[in-house]
Amino acid sequence: MSTPLANATTLGNPAALAKVNHLKAQPRKHGEASFFFYDAHFKNAAVKILPGEYFCDTEDLLVMTTLGSCIAACLWDRVARVGGMNHFMLPEGNGDSGRYGSYAMELLINEMMKRGASKARMEAKIFGGGAVISGMNSLNVGERNTNFVIDYLKLERIPIVSKDVLDVYPRKVCFLPASGKAMVKRLATTNTDALVQQDRAAIQKVQPVASSGGSIDLF
Repeated sequence: MSTPLANATTLGNPAALAKVNHLKAQPRKHGEASFFFYDAHFKNAAVKILPGEYFCDTEDLLVMTTLGSCIAACLWDRVARVGGMNHFMLPEGNGDSGRYGSYAMELLINEMMKRGASKARMEAKIFGGGAVISGMNSLNVGERNTNFVIDYLKLERIPIVSKDVLDVYPRKVCFLPASGKAMVKRLATTNTDALVQQDRAAIQKVQPVASSGGSIDLF
């Protein structure tokens, strides 16, 4: 039986296979995504971002994640051609964990700057924050995540050039770090058991709160 990586050669993209193998062989930092694979649809090397992880690069491999109430922020420096994505579950929490927005944003920005990006040139595309669990709207996890990332980026003076947030849809997001291109697919609200479990885990960590420009491609 052939494997997806073996198929990369038969599909005419041995460079993608070599890229995946190279990425798998490299040591990874704490919180950095490490699930690398060959994406047959795009015929390209890809990395999947799990909750609490990030990834940044200077090449156009596919950086992918799937979101419910979580947020993925895609940052890009168009001069240095450095980009990255994170995936966080809650705005804030105890400890240094990429599951919390305050740490996830700082971690991604710092890693991009280490690769030559300048915060003064960064621009953002944000995704997620969907209310995918019916009956849980009183906790407003998706809305709180969305408000957090908008406020954070405003404070850091990083413009949001495009966004697809809130509503009730789960989303699949793909980002290309060198070109800054983002693609989003709104998923059906059925057959999203993994996302629902992920969102329930986030909801268990929060308490109810008292009331008080760029392009995105669909694929």
